[in-house]
Amino acid sequence: MKSHNYFVYIITNPGKTVLYVGVTNDLVVRLQQHKENRGKPETFAGRYYCYKLLYYERYTYVEHAIEREKELKLLSRDKKVELIKSENPYLQFLKVDD
Repeated sequence: MKSHNYFVYIITNPGKTVLYVGVTNDLVVRLQQHKENRGKPETFAGRYYCYKLLYYERYTYVEHAIEREKELKLLSRDKKVELIKSENPYLQFLKVDD
């Protein structure tokens, strides 16, 4: 297993009506890609303007990150919101630095 930084993240649209779960090895770049894809119907996140970060977890191994992403995708919206609120109680949009 290769050791690096991997992130499982949850983003939303400005109205917080849609949640999107993803995985990446570069959170800053991936969030910029989501922002650039706003309104593009080819992708779920683009179609629903999901580019605002609400939550993320860091992993050393890609296999663990992918496993966690799959777990989160199976959660109901209420369970995802509960998870987000455990770290971000007011559902504020998060900023990440390089």
